[in-house]
Amino acid sequence: MESHILTEALIWNNQMAISGAILAATFVGIFTEGVHGFHRTKFAMGGAALMVLAGQLMGFYDPERALHAIDWNVVFLLGAMMTIVSIMIPTGGFQALAYRIADISKGRQFLLLALLGTAVTVISLLLDNVTTVVIFGPLIILISQALKVSPVPYLLAAALLSDTGGVATLVGDPPNLMIGSAAHIDFNTFFIHMGGLVLVAWLTILVAQKWLFAKELKAETTRPDFSKLEELADPQTWYAALGVLAVMVVLFIVHHALHWEPWVVAVLGLTVLLFIGRKVDMDSSLQDVEMSLLMFFASLFVLVGGVENSHFLEYLGQFIRPFVESDLLLASIMLMWAAAILSAMIDNIPFTAAMIPILLGMESQGINVAPLWWSLAVGVGMGGNGTHLGSTANVFIVTISERLAKETGDDSLRITPGLWFRKGTPAMLLTLIASSIIMWIFFDFFSTPLH
Repeated sequence: MESHILTEALIWNNQMAISGAILAATFVGIFTEGVHGFHRTKFAMGGAALMVLAGQLMGFYDPERALHAIDWNVVFLLGAMMTIVSIMIPTGGFQALAYRIADISKGRQFLLLALLGTAVTVISLLLDNVTTVVIFGPLIILISQALKVSPVPYLLAAALLSDTGGVATLVGDPPNLMIGSAAHIDFNTFFIHMGGLVLVAWLTILVAQKWLFAKELKAETTRPDFSKLEELADPQTWYAALGVLAVMVVLFIVHHALHWEPWVVAVLGLTVLLFIGRKVDMDSSLQDVEMSLLMFFASLFVLVGGVENSHFLEYLGQFIRPFVESDLLLASIMLMWAAAILSAMIDNIPFTAAMIPILLGMESQGINVAPLWWSLAVGVGMGGNGTHLGSTANVFIVTISERLAKETGDDSLRITPGLWFRKGTPAMLLTLIASSIIMWIFFDFFSTPLH
């Protein structure tokens, strides 16, 4: 069977050409969003529609197979977690947490950065990094204004540490969901492999921020009283949500033994929270769910599913196979760095979507691709720190800093591409070096077959 697959993959045909052309055109449209002004979801939907039509005309794809190509585990899990967050934000719990941290730091800037960074990281383990910075970004600005210090180090640290923290768990970053679902990696296995590596990367970024922002963090601060700002607007719903999240963590840990996909845990948790939180309004909570992101995911799955059915990615994979078989460690580290560099320049989600079928194709041919899965997760996660466009979380942080600079007339508060290159890119490179060393030292652990 394997030799048959490989032989078929070696034969170039019109189906591969058409599917490859549609894939390339769609990705170019997605990656140049800032040039033409069309939202990336529009290009993803257009590419998916073209792929289904071309596939049906040429006999390699159809609407039924397109529906099966969508990874509903990722879509439902993201949708449920977004809704839970939209329920928690109005309770005032996140605000109270941020002000409590500011009060504990007592004006010591690096301690405040470390505490805020820890909170952002811990939250990013369960909630995606975009949501985390959307919550904490405005709060950081308020705290910095009260302390009369620049918010730039804290904003940059929030983006870098949320991107990094999200790599540690299956539900912390959308690419992790895609990788875990495709490779059938459960919550525990993902955290066991990524947790230690991410901890080292996190400490590396924290130390790097102390060095890179040494001057800013030494500035004198005022000592306002934050304790009066710690009151909750809706304590019942906030504590109910924390309880539900705690149970969800336990269920995420044992979901494999229960034969549940992660989306089942998320949807059950959301359902329970909706009944416990009697004040929760369904319509307002669902309004904050990013439907465009969910549509983007669904469209990407349909698009890549068509390319996979045409065997185009399998055809490409055959050229990578000899290199992977000859030196799996070098291939893993090279994939990590390539994924990071590309994710720093473009969005990591399309890159992950394109790589998954290639790795699955090599796995079906009997190659141990376990370390490649981990390298891909590390690369696309850490690579987001490389530029101000490397992740959606970064874009949000840059946007609110630009707004603040405009409102105050102080350009020093603006996080420019040059500033990010001087402060964020070194952090990315340091974490990649640390991750590569860990991958090299513990390669036997990372290369253990997953199944």
